Amino acid sequence: MNKRLITFAGAALTLAASLSMAQAGAKDYEFQPVKTEVGSGTGGDVAARLVQKASGTPVANAVIFRSRLDMSPEDMGDMTGTLTPEPSSEPGVYRFKARPTMAGKWALKLLAKVPGESETVEGLVVITAKE
Repeated sequence: MNKRLITFAGAALTLAASLSMAQAGAKDYEFQPVKTEVGSGTGGDVAARLVQKASGTPVANAVIFRSRLDMSPEDMGDMTGTLTPEPSSEPGVYRFKARPTMAGKWALKLLAKVPGESETVEGLVVITAKE
């Protein structure tokens, strides 16, 4: 009887572990800063790397479908700057031309779809605009 119970418990744990791995989602990815300083007014290039957290592997071919540049790190989320996608030659690195309107801390906010994942990956990278 105990042997059956142990076998059943082991099978249940294996099933639970495999289900949790199969349900990996948006929380398993993150955007990391690559280039985070620009001039205020004049702007410049900024970049973020999308990686799978567990392996640190860059995620290429994600689709960034929404991006925003605002001053929420300075408690001024209504203050926005312009943000234009730029090409990148590095796998997993997503580049933008940022033009903040004033010096300070700015949030680069990104929403992306990762190939093979059903959930949307959200990211925030803080950039600094200097005078």
